[in-house]
Amino acid sequence: MSTYPPLNALRIFEAAARLESFSAAANELHVTHGAVSKQIKQLEEWLNVPLFERAGGRVKLTETGWRYLVQVQDGLDLIANATSQLLQPDRQRRLVINSTPTLAMFWLLPRLADFRRLFPDIDLHLVTSDRDISRLESPFDIAIRRGPGDWPGHIAKPFLKEWELPLCSPALLAAHPIHTAADLARHALLYADTRPTAWQRWFTLAGVPDLKPASRLHFERFSLALQAAIEGLGVVLGPLPMAQRALEAGQLVAPLAAPVVPVRDYCWVAPRAALDDGAINAFCQWLEQQAAVV
Repeated sequence: MSTYPPLNALRIFEAAARLESFSAAANELHVTHGAVSKQIKQLEEWLNVPLFERAGGRVKLTETGWRYLVQVQDGLDLIANATSQLLQPDRQRRLVINSTPTLAMFWLLPRLADFRRLFPDIDLHLVTSDRDISRLESPFDIAIRRGPGDWPGHIAKPFLKEWELPLCSPALLAAHPIHTAADLARHALLYADTRPTAWQRWFTLAGVPDLKPASRLHFERFSLALQAAIEGLGVVLGPLPMAQRALEAGQLVAPLAAPVVPVRDYCWVAPRAALDDGAINAFCQWLEQQAAVV
């Protein structure tokens, strides 16, 4: 027991380190800022190392603090999983999946019925977010993000490739044919704020780096830009296989076969402490199997 640091201080340290703010940690844990500061100081004195740099009312993790955070999070995850299994041994295993919105809507959701058929005893909770996993406010079992990324304390593996092509509605193409990349200058192009440089990257590879479209429409998320393309509002640079179902349904067409622009792979990311979790392993393997048949 002599090597155990103050456990309440560890909990407070994890929140303050994850949020990089004593005030935010205090709000999350429903304690005062002073209580957080006192517990962190107590932990630093116990360890005899500084975990935070303090300057101008702000705090920043030291390098030692970052390394310690990774190990502490692993330990707390193990405690939480063990406690959950002890208290609810007969309940369905609940998996929290935190996915980017685009992949969740256009690739994951249409396939989840297959997972439910194969694993009816696993209860899924799907959450969407574009935030880096280090800044998520709620815990997760598996996250899906573009990678590779810097995810200390986690294991990750790429499972799904993605590439981009211009897509538009059949009616728009019939009214204004697109035979070459230069023909896009006569169209409205649809932009997603989550992919701000995608069109320019495609223009460069297509040999028209200075192309100016007739107009631009901007949308907060790609899902809105894709729906706008289906409605005939313009041409979207659509990622495949996300837009595959719209193509198969005839809602969209791909007027240009090239260039095909590869973008970063999607990866599943799980806490290192979950390496031996059967439900997490099952879901990750299922993701890989689904991606293999795209």
